[in-house]
Amino acid sequence: MPGVSFIAPRNIEIVKATDLGGVMVLKHEDLYMLTDGFGDIHPDSRGLGLYDGDTRILSCASLRINGSRPIVLGADTGANYRGIIQLTNPDQFPDPSRKLDARLALARQSLGISRDQVLDGALYERLSIANFTPHPEPLLIELRLDVDAADIFEVRGRPRPKRGDRLPIAVRDDGRLTFGYRGLDGRVRWVYVAPGGGGRVDPADEGTEGSVVVRWSRDVPPGGLAELEWKVWSELSPPLDGAGTYGDGGVEFAGEAAPANTASSRRTASRRRGPSGDDAGPADGAARTGGLTDAEMASLFPQPPAVDPLRAAETYRTWTHDATVLASDNELFDLAIQRCVADLRLLMNAGPDPGEQYVAAGVPWYTTLFGRDAVLTAYEALAFRPAIALDALEVLAARQADAVDDERDMQPGKILHELRTGEMSRTRELPHRPYYGSVDATPLWLILLGSAYDWTGDRDLVDRYWPNAMAALRWIDEYGTGPEGFVTYERRTPQGLVNQGWKDSSDAIRDSAGRTVEAPIALAEVQGYVFDAKRRLAGLARMRGDHDLASRLDADAEALRKRFEEAFWLPDRQYYAMAIGRDGHVADAIASNPGQCLWSGIVSDERAADVAARLCEPGLDSGWGVRTFAAGQPGYNPIGYHTGSVWPHDTALIVQGLKKYGFHDEASRFAGSIFEAAQHFADFRLPELFCGFERERVSVPVPYPVACSPQAWAAGAPLLFLRSMLGLRAIAERHELELVRPHLPTWLGKVTISNLRVGDASVDLLFHRWRGTTSAEVLRKDGELEVTIRM
Repeated sequence: MPGVSFIAPRNIEIVKATDLGGVMVLKHEDLYMLTDGFGDIHPDSRGLGLYDGDTRILSCASLRINGSRPIVLGADTGANYRGIIQLTNPDQFPDPSRKLDARLALARQSLGISRDQVLDGALYERLSIANFTPHPEPLLIELRLDVDAADIFEVRGRPRPKRGDRLPIAVRDDGRLTFGYRGLDGRVRWVYVAPGGGGRVDPADEGTEGSVVVRWSRDVPPGGLAELEWKVWSELSPPLDGAGTYGDGGVEFAGEAAPANTASSRRTASRRRGPSGDDAGPADGAARTGGLTDAEMASLFPQPPAVDPLRAAETYRTWTHDATVLASDNELFDLAIQRCVADLRLLMNAGPDPGEQYVAAGVPWYTTLFGRDAVLTAYEALAFRPAIALDALEVLAARQADAVDDERDMQPGKILHELRTGEMSRTRELPHRPYYGSVDATPLWLILLGSAYDWTGDRDLVDRYWPNAMAALRWIDEYGTGPEGFVTYERRTPQGLVNQGWKDSSDAIRDSAGRTVEAPIALAEVQGYVFDAKRRLAGLARMRGDHDLASRLDADAEALRKRFEEAFWLPDRQYYAMAIGRDGHVADAIASNPGQCLWSGIVSDERAADVAARLCEPGLDSGWGVRTFAAGQPGYNPIGYHTGSVWPHDTALIVQGLKKYGFHDEASRFAGSIFEAAQHFADFRLPELFCGFERERVSVPVPYPVACSPQAWAAGAPLLFLRSMLGLRAIAERHELELVRPHLPTWLGKVTISNLRVGDASVDLLFHRWRGTTSAEVLRKDGELEVTIRM
């Protein structure tokens, strides 16, 4: 049986992530990875790492060949779960003092190096090195490794007065490694590394990255190939009972490590040293544990999981099977659509409970369940991917609040804002267990329920969630609505969000002088959400035979519209205020919020043209999309998170609103701007947001430094643009599909939709633009469905 020794982990500093430039992203289910362009993970300001949920399980994985970093030739991460990086070697000299002796040099581009990285329940990497020289090449391959087990909030810069303990690194003679971190909650995060090919594990050299280094020596013949592989996976233990230790002699081991400050761990964690004082290999005596039983060894070094790229690929094939297919005569448009569909699959997470799934909000910061994001993404994709909406309704309804808990801004009937599972949430350093500080997730959930019924005609769906809908309605009326008759927010915990709409940064809500507005705050777009939610809920109540409730909800909605018009309209600006705060403080800055009021339909027909005109003015129209906050006023910052940036989902909702009120050209212009912006981002992937610099000044959209990419509602935006341009409106309960004033932009001549589902029926449609007019044709129809065009 192999022996086991231990290496003390190095003291490390968790570097705050301040930018995501040049980061490559892979994700499959709950496992995701951020590497640099070389495929490496190392401590820097980009938050690189392998993450399992909210925990970084690999903070260093850096490759060197003969002591040098390879040169990148190219990389492909288009498969989302798999990345292939092609590299080669630089000029290499075994003896730096003899650089002129060409016989000793390995000339650059003599090796073909390929890194094939796959996520499928674990990280699997296969390294291939081809020798293109006419003579044998001895190679020293090194992989520097470390695990900090950082909570994602630590990576984002959240200070912690204390962290848990990093445990001694267990090393088996065959190269297997086990890292451990005991959190402040008493649970241990185990990270297992299984290098293949007989690698030797040593403490990392001083001045290099990582706590340990795995070294392989290979002699590669002319034209030959060397191949190596390794796997990384993790698990989270139950809370410790204080009983388990590991070390030499008299071993007590129950799958848990002793605290790092025990005598046993101090003895076995001593860094191995050779006779000369240099780091040495596995030592005898105190640093070796020979007393482990087979069961204890198996617990410390479990069998590696099987990783199968074909299995991951099959999930993507299943995702696209029997789904709506979109195609056009614009290849770049098609690429953007294909990317958004693939990214929605990438963002699928299993859970939170067995049998559940949902679309995570975004990689890397929001790879978890967000109520608002899940609902809006589902709405964007509803016409083409209705299953996303059904998942979102289920997962959020299951976690709807049923009590008051001020520590989490929670009241009965409220839909959650954010669910976290990392150490900082488990120790209550954060309120995200889940946290309910969202003023809009609840009415948006109701909008999604009504919209899902429009497309599915599923009365059982409505009946199933009717108790949740009534609870959500009670929250709006009893907890959310303030004395002025508007739905407002104000945090009840110091850990809560100051602003609780989608613009949730602390400086997002301002007046025309640039001053921030204090809570309680009534946001313009939230009043629109509530208006739309009550109208949709009235329709569902009428369908269920509750006409009294339907009449009350219709009356409530119209009364809210009247109050909104009176309180939010700014006559001197011919536009709506973005919000009204404490003591009637009007946030009268020009912002995008009223644009979303077009989407909800709360804007009066008489004032819609003024809103559309303001949106199209240079202050809000950046040329790449609608700014969150207009240029030329105090507080504007094109690099601000919500004070001048462009968010694709915001523009997408505004575009549907413009289309609803008949502003086709304006809608097409904004949709075209976002699609043109997508062409300038890698793989046509729209990020969470980008900077709001005017297009006349910058020839390409400027990235926001820490924007999530991929991000769910940015990925869904192109689907909503298309649905808006084609005017798709389903009334599945009547077996009807309306094409309301379809209007293809000048940059799209033809669009084909195959297998569009309305209730139990499906249809293929062809849209064609000719001399400024868009026509539609039914190519195939299966099931009972009447398709009508409303011009």
